[in-house]
Formats: sequence, structure tokens, C-alpha cells
Amino acid sequence: MLILTVLVFLISFTLPAQKIFYVMGTYAVVDLPSEKEAYRVYRYLKRLEEKLSAYRKDSDIYRLNIKAGESPIRVSKETVELLKLSILIWKKTYGYFNVFHKGKGSLSDLKIKGTEVFLSKKGMIVDPDGIGKGFAVEKAYRYISTDWGFIGVAGDMKVWGHRRILGIKNPLNGGVLMEMINKKDLCLSTSGNYYKKHIKKRDPKLVQITVVYENCTFADAYATALFAMDRKTRRRFEKENPKVGILELYTDGSFYMNKSFENYFEHITIR
Repeated sequence: MLILTVLVFLISFTLPAQKIFYVMGTYAVVDLPSEKEAYRVYRYLKRLEEKLSAYRKDSDIYRLNIKAGESPIRVSKETVELLKLSILIWKKTYGYFNVFHKGKGSLSDLKIKGTEVFLSKKGMIVDPDGIGKGFAVEKAYRYISTDWGFIGVAGDMKVWGHRRILGIKNPLNGGVLMEMINKKDLCLSTSGNYYKKHIKKRDPKLVQITVVYENCTFADAYATALFAMDRKTRRRFEKENPKVGILELYTDGSFYMNKSFENYFEHITIR
């Protein structure tokens, strides 16, 4: 069964080569100018999955975790890029974004030299779940380089070169919380415990958080981190990162939407 946090509909007179693929343990929706380009993106996403999966025994992440506290391993440039971005975002989110499963270890215990990576403490486990899909979407977008397109993997998506109706799911009633039309290229990422059950949130009234930003890697990781923050810390992050759009849904059905979120869209309809 296809479950996507972001509901998407194309506004265009063209006939897109929309394809649905199973990749990275979920479903990906790809709309591009041709079917050939859609399959190129699929193959690229599969190659990333082979490197970044925490479950494939031949992946960089799996081998890195197995060798934690023992010896460094050589990994792909994509894996190095993901880990370096994780360090940056860890700093920007006051440590709330932590790529280590259940907080085992610290990013200070992650050693990177060229394409050699070492987890210096035994038992450390890298878990890219809170950033991996957004990273994959952003990398696929840069890889394909088409004039327009859409790539969505579970709750992370990128739309560029055209306007599109985007809908955000309301997990409280199974309907649609709101619909928007983008006025520029953007990434949208939604986080909630129904998707990322390992996140320990500090705001009991928060049900779901959606982030809109220009880069999908950051949008995904920011949504993960913001969902774990208390409300005061979220407002601090918002002040320090004025280009990040934030939409918060609470248990009573009310929501908070900052001005930056509104600025990414030319039309917003509340359902």
C-alpha cells in the first residue's frame, strides 16, 4: 500500500512520465520529462541505497557499524558527504539531530580522513534514517539536471521548474491538513512518530512537523531534529534560521505556521 505524507498533483498541460518505484524500504514517486529519465533516477536511488542502507551487509553504513571500535574502512564519496553533512546539522540543531542510533556515541567519535571513516567507540551505530531519504532526493535532483521535475521518497520531496499542488496529510483524521501551490523550487519534509518511531520528542502536544527549505538533505534532518525539540528550542532555531519554513500540528488539531513557510507558496488552502 502506498503511503505518502506529501500528496502531490501536477499542474501542467504536458504528460509527465510519472513512475512509482519501491526503493529504500518505501515508495518513490518520480515525475520527469521522459520515462528514460525516470528510470535513470530510480537506478541512481538504488545505487545510493546500496551504499547507505543500515541493513545491507555489503553497504558502507553496515560495514562501518560492524567495524566500530576496531578499524577504519574505506567508503564511497557519497557516504563521506552524508556523514559530513550530519556533523554540520548536528551543530546547527544544538545536537538534537544525532545520526547515531539511540544516541550511542557522539559525532566527536566519528573520524573522517579522505574516504576512510572510523567509529572510534565499540557499539556505535550510524543510523541515517533521519537524513538519508532527503539526502537521496537532493542527490538525485542534482544528478538528473532536468528543466523540471518531481521526486518524492516517503515524506521527503523536491519539486522544481514548475508549479504543483502539494498537500500535507493530517494524521489526526487521515485527511488533508492543507493544500499549497509552490511559487519556487523547494523541498518539503514531514516528520512524526508514525514514521520515525526512534525519535524521542520533548513536546507532548506536537503530532507532526513539516519543513520547507531549498535543500532536501537539510529539510529532512531539520524536520527530524525539530520534532525532537521542545517548543522554546524550536522557536530559537526558527529565529536563527529565518529561511526555514515550519508547520507544526498539535494534538488538539491546531497548528503553527511561520512566515517563512508561507513565503514558499503562492496559495495555501486550510482543510
